[in-house]
Amino acid sequence: MAKPLIKLLGLNGLQYNPNRDPQVYRRCINEPFRIQALLDGAGEARCLIEDAQGHPLAEATVALPGTFDCKLAFDTPGSRVVSVRIESGDRSALETLRLDVLERAWIG
Repeated sequence: MAKPLIKLLGLNGLQYNPNRDPQVYRRCINEPFRIQALLDGAGEARCLIEDAQGHPLAEATVALPGTFDCKLAFDTPGSRVVSVRIESGDRSALETLRLDVLERAWIG
């Protein structure tokens, strides 16, 4: 059995877990989300973050094993679904993240 291409997926400095309280991942307008993927394997990997319509938001090539690291910020509030796509030779991985952007910080 082949090892997974993504060893660990992080969002804002925490290991991403879709069951965790989403409040810990939220950011305000123009405050960046930090997405990290620790990658396993050999060679190079093409790393791509796409929005729900398939438009690229960030792209990089990473030497394996290595880390894909990027920051994304949005200038309007709302929820966004982004896909983290990693491709290396005949292997690929796809993870989906929900990014919530708040209009202003919570008070209290």
